[in-house]
Amino acid sequence: MKKKTMVVVVVLRRILFSSSTSYGELSSSIAQSLFNKLLFLLLFISISTNNSKISISRSGCVSAASDDGFGFGGVINVNYKFAGMERSLSALKAHDTLRHLRILAAGVDLPLGGTGRPDSVGLYYAKIGIGTPSRDYYVQVDTGSDLMWVNCIQCKTCPKRGYHDLELTLYNPKDSVTGKSVLCDQDFCIDINGGSVSGCKANMSCLYTEVYGDGSYSIGYFVNDVVHYDRVSGDHKTILANGSVIFGCGARQSGDLDSDALDGILGFGKSNSSMISQLASSGKVKKMFAHCLDGENGGGIFAMGHVVQPKVNTTPLVPNQPHYNVNMTAVAVGHDFLNLSANVFGVGDKKGTIIDSGTTLAYLPQVIYDPLIRKILSWQPDLRLRTLNNQYTCFEYSESVDDGFPPVTFHFENSLLLKVYPHEYLFPFEGLFCIGWQNNGMGSNDRKDMTLLGDLVLSNKLVLYDLENQAIGWTEYNCSSSIQLKDEITGSVHLVGAHYLSSARNLRTQWPLRIVAHLLLVALLLLPLLPPPWQLPRGQCDRDHRSGGGE
Repeated sequence: MKKKTMVVVVVLRRILFSSSTSYGELSSSIAQSLFNKLLFLLLFISISTNNSKISISRSGCVSAASDDGFGFGGVINVNYKFAGMERSLSALKAHDTLRHLRILAAGVDLPLGGTGRPDSVGLYYAKIGIGTPSRDYYVQVDTGSDLMWVNCIQCKTCPKRGYHDLELTLYNPKDSVTGKSVLCDQDFCIDINGGSVSGCKANMSCLYTEVYGDGSYSIGYFVNDVVHYDRVSGDHKTILANGSVIFGCGARQSGDLDSDALDGILGFGKSNSSMISQLASSGKVKKMFAHCLDGENGGGIFAMGHVVQPKVNTTPLVPNQPHYNVNMTAVAVGHDFLNLSANVFGVGDKKGTIIDSGTTLAYLPQVIYDPLIRKILSWQPDLRLRTLNNQYTCFEYSESVDDGFPPVTFHFENSLLLKVYPHEYLFPFEGLFCIGWQNNGMGSNDRKDMTLLGDLVLSNKLVLYDLENQAIGWTEYNCSSSIQLKDEITGSVHLVGAHYLSSARNLRTQWPLRIVAHLLLVALLLLPLLPPPWQLPRGQCDRDHRSGGGE
């Protein structure tokens, strides 16, 4: 009997761990966990098939007894964590608190894809899982907005394929057992609308409209569902984790959201409605994150947690501002500072400097743009300029741009510098080099005095957003390497590496159901190989039960 049971166990184990290899992303620890659960399930099925009863004793043991008259039975020892201790409320609370702190202390590794180059659409995106069962969605990472939203089943005009031929997925709350609507009379809806919603009736959904600076928008309703992500568990190792998040279910979109589309947008703004704020309020993560956008190879690093390496100098965030506003103090081209008045850098309504990973280029007020461009072009006075697509100033140049043009350095409060090299602000386009600096003074009145620094200047730098201390900082870094996150409880430090998501849709979040279904099928097929007790001679069964022996 034991030998046949062992055969089943070995077969299950081989199938599971061979599946972990073929699926690639299944770690050995997860494989072992699934193996243990399936083994217990197989035992349960075997006992149930033999008309057995299961009882749980107060001592913490689970016993299985047969009703077939043969006295067949067994005992599984389940040790209670607080066995032998007084089960006081304080002890349980202490246990839960430590567990929550460990969850809070852990970092999150968010796989990243895309590129910030203006000649290649210019966006970075991440992969997350949503729902139960989980499905993968690709969303643009945007620190300039708050809401997370994905296109939903109601969107009839949403594209089926998007950026770099990515296969897009429409979210359907009814397909997720954990998905549910957010109603207009719930606290979240009242908070995000700044008060009670006009015309709100019973069981009416909470609606949203998100409009972006380029005029594109998403319209839909809010839902609450489980979002899955990779929690850091060791050097370049993660385990699956999840948290409940309220996000937008997009029914309609327009503008640039239709061209080179993704499944949605993941806002990492400062407000309480952003995903990181929601996860932080529930104790899932710390309210700190960092990104390193690889401007050379694409992809890069995006992590939530306490970055300890590389070291990053920071500058304070301007208080009471909806975006990541910072105080700029000067601009230098090469070694020469631009002659700018102090009020150019003033902070206030429709003024100031914003850090925004959702913006591809860099937009400057005309009072900064004009002298900046004149100074840069003075290094090559013989260039013949031309305008492409009514927006890019371009020119022919056959030498190294880093040798022929100056770096541009932005100075911020606390002596923090942001240096942008010529190969970063000059990009190749149709055989020419084009200038990435854009004149905000040519845009709408509400943005003409604003400095908006996007991926053009943020690429190839580790940018740290410390919302717990209301600061932001950066340092030049190799974004194809690794950073170090610190566990706040144990003090241990773990490496988080770079990613580059390909256009092939990864089924990472769908493999658990497939493997479990596979194993259940195998278990059911092998179950007949286990002879029930009534097929054994009465005496043999009694001897086996008394002695614990087998064949």
